[in-house]
Amino acid sequence: MTRTPASEALKRFTVLDLTRARAGPTAARMLADWGADVIKIEAPLSTGARDPMAENRHDPDFTNLHRNKRNIAIDLKKPAGVAIFKRLASTADVVLENYRPAVKERLGIAYEDLRPLNPRLVYGSISGFGQDGPYRDRPGVDQIAQGMGGLMSITGLPGQGPVRVGIPISDLCAGILLAYGVLAALHEREVSGEGQWVNTSLLESMIHMLDFQAARWLIAEDIPEQAGNDHPTHAPMGVFTAADGDLNIGVTGRQIWERFCTAIDASELVDDPRYRTSHERWQQREVLRDAINAKLAGNAVAHWVTVLNAAGVPSGPINRVDQVFADPQVRHLGIAQKPANGDPVTLVGQAIRMSRTPSHVQSAPRQHGQDTDTILEAAGYSPDDIAGLRAEKVI
Repeated sequence: MTRTPASEALKRFTVLDLTRARAGPTAARMLADWGADVIKIEAPLSTGARDPMAENRHDPDFTNLHRNKRNIAIDLKKPAGVAIFKRLASTADVVLENYRPAVKERLGIAYEDLRPLNPRLVYGSISGFGQDGPYRDRPGVDQIAQGMGGLMSITGLPGQGPVRVGIPISDLCAGILLAYGVLAALHEREVSGEGQWVNTSLLESMIHMLDFQAARWLIAEDIPEQAGNDHPTHAPMGVFTAADGDLNIGVTGRQIWERFCTAIDASELVDDPRYRTSHERWQQREVLRDAINAKLAGNAVAHWVTVLNAAGVPSGPINRVDQVFADPQVRHLGIAQKPANGDPVTLVGQAIRMSRTPSHVQSAPRQHGQDTDTILEAAGYSPDDIAGLRAEKVI
């Protein structure tokens, strides 16, 4: 069967995907969406060892994570299975895995095991807390990383106590960062001719994404606290209430502040000594919010979003997920996509747009082991070899 890539951008690269759960599959999906031949490797059903997210292959979560990939079943706990994997790895460009560090070493498929077979191999790893150090063997999941990485301490209303973000943000960020690192390594390989080991962790991804909040501590020794829907350093920037609901408004700098006050017919606020600077407005943000809400109460959210954007003041509604996909700009962007091969599902496409080699959703996830024979035949296994491996429950 001829493979149709999701994009022309990375179609020359072959990726072996050993990952499960969410962080690693996110990295693999990024590469698959840009056309890499991503081969998802799962254990044969006879082993009983399955990714818990694969219990229902038509579940929205699994479908979203594993589109645009091929699928092969190999038992890596058997020597013959490891031999198959090593043969595939000897010609692959990338291997992705998110085992605990000791597991890949025990299986004999760590970077140092594969490097002699393929010096050009880029080996990408995601762990909970890093490949070494005192926490290397701890199991890691998103919520633990959100807490340990500081994010939950700055999320939520002041005094509310720790609050998790509403998406598995450490998984997603770690996956995107790993894909970014793999692409950097592939680019460097064009100069050196050599691959390398690229790794990140859920914990590192959270600390990285703290960004300016981390800098506040490292540079100024200022410990950020929960700010709720208010911006932690600028005001008025946050959630405000109109006649029929809430909206977001973002005001930064003197010029936007003046335009904002004019737009909501509150020119008296411009020269109020309490609100002369952004810092002073932030210090008085609760009183200022009440004054702004009083002005907004006379009209609906849609009115204010239109008026404020026309005045050059950032503003937008606070949408439910169904409202997001009904929004005319979202529809125009076409980020909700049906697979090109006709699979009856709609998925979230890539958020990056490229003029010559765009990405599109090519297919929903393949069935378990659907491409096993095709992939093994391409690797040099004969039909008899494949039949024997299947009889021995290696595949």
